[in-house]
Amino acid sequence: MRDVATEKPRRGRPPVSDEQRERQRLDISRHAVRLFAEQGVAGTSGEQIAQAAGVSERTFWRYFPHKESCVEPLLTQSVDAFCAVLRAWPAELELIDHLRAAYTPVIDSSSGGDVDSVLDVVRLTHGEPALRAVYLMLHERAENALVDVLARRLGQPEDAIDVRVQAAAMSAALRVATDDVAQAAVGGATSRVLDGHREQLAHALNLVLRGLSRPAS
Repeated sequence: MRDVATEKPRRGRPPVSDEQRERQRLDISRHAVRLFAEQGVAGTSGEQIAQAAGVSERTFWRYFPHKESCVEPLLTQSVDAFCAVLRAWPAELELIDHLRAAYTPVIDSSSGGDVDSVLDVVRLTHGEPALRAVYLMLHERAENALVDVLARRLGQPEDAIDVRVQAAAMSAALRVATDDVAQAAVGGATSRVLDGHREQLAHALNLVLRGLSRPAS
C-alpha cells in the first residue's frame, strides 16, 4: 500500500490534453499567418512565430515539422467545415439548398476572425509554393471524407470509380470557390462576398452531382 504521507508531489506541468493541444496549434497558426502576411514566409522564422504565440521554440517545433506547416490548422478549419456540412446533408434536401442554409467557410462559425485569417492564408498560397503544397495536401486528404459521404448517399461502395471521381471533383470545386472568395475579399469585404461564395459553391457542386451521379449507359 502506498504511503501517501511520504509520497513526493509530481514535478513539472500537468499533461496537455488533445483539446488544449489543438487550441494551441490553432493559436500558433493565427500568429504565423499574420507574420507571413506582414513580412513574407522567407522573412519569418520559427523563432518569431513561437515568440508571437507565447510558446517555446521546442513546443513550436514539436507541433510543426516546418514553419510552412503552421498554416495547416487554419486551412483544416475550412476543409473540415465543408466535410461537416456534407455529413449533415439531409436525405430530403438538394445539396444546393443545404449548403445555402448550413455552410460557413470555417468549422467554428462563432470564430468570425478566423474567416479572414483563412482567406488570408489562401491568398498567400498563390505566391508561396510551400504553403500551396500544404493547401493541396489538405484538399486531397478531404477526399477520403467525401468518399464516405457520397458512397452512403449514392448507395455504392467506397472504391467505386464514380464515387471517387465525384469526391475528387467536389474537393476541386471547393478549392476553386475558396480561391475565388479569397481574392474577392481583398480589402476587408469579407462579409459582402461570403453569401456569393456560398451560392457559387452550391451551384458548382450541384453541377458536379448532376453530371457525375448518372449511371453509366
